[in-house]
Amino acid sequence: MKRPLFYCFLLLCIPPLTYADINTANDALARGDYAAAFREFQQLADAGDARAQSNLGYMYYVGEGVDQNYEQAVAWYREAASQGDKDAQYNLAVAYAFGEGIKQDYKEAAQWYRRAAEQGHILAQYSMGISYSFGEGIAQNSAEAVKWFRAAADQGYERAQVQLGSKYHTGDGVPQDYVQAATWYRKAADRGNAAAQYNLGTLYRSGRGVEQDYNQALRWFRLAADQGYAAAQNELASMERAIAGAARTNAQPNLQTRQLPQPQPRRRQDR
Repeated sequence: MKRPLFYCFLLLCIPPLTYADINTANDALARGDYAAAFREFQQLADAGDARAQSNLGYMYYVGEGVDQNYEQAVAWYREAASQGDKDAQYNLAVAYAFGEGIKQDYKEAAQWYRRAAEQGHILAQYSMGISYSFGEGIAQNSAEAVKWFRAAADQGYERAQVQLGSKYHTGDGVPQDYVQAATWYRKAADRGNAAAQYNLGTLYRSGRGVEQDYNQALRWFRLAADQGYAAAQNELASMERAIAGAARTNAQPNLQTRQLPQPQPRRRQDR
């Protein structure tokens, strides 16, 4: 009965070589020694370590420690993705979506996005929402888009929060609900997202989902405008002209809502 315990003790004493090597590679990355990191990841990747394969693929993709090579990046992403590594699955999906290192194929992209998304990968969840919104590689389905945008939004991803707010704003795939739209826009707006700031400003100007408040509308339009958001710059200029004109005539400014364009889903920007 003592032998199994003895063997267990020996196993506990053996240093975790794989993780030590991964840590060495990560340390090399942190200090900018990409050549050393590449060598460490290469050895581990050759031995079948999925995390190393995923990292090696990324180094080939961006050209860190090795000449940039999208084909090699895809090859290593695939090795890791087939072992269930969610980051590699997402990166392989991106390669298919943009045709980098492999022929563009939205259907394949959607399949790999889904595998990563089902493991909780935030960007993959967001990308599934975009795929369903535009019917890229998969049948267009607004309700499914809402499902995946919500999954990413619940994890705090601001672009997904904007998209979810837009779905509630327009009633696309979910019952129209301006209060929910304002709630989700605010989450992203508070984190500095210009589109969310602009959309929240339109709700304050119209009094939909929030109490009508022109000062709040101006505030959110100005924040978005300061980031170069063209639609917000136009709305801000319109409101400021109305206020200035009223001041000259001692009249009440006409700040009634103009017919503003409905928010539309934006195509993926993440890689």
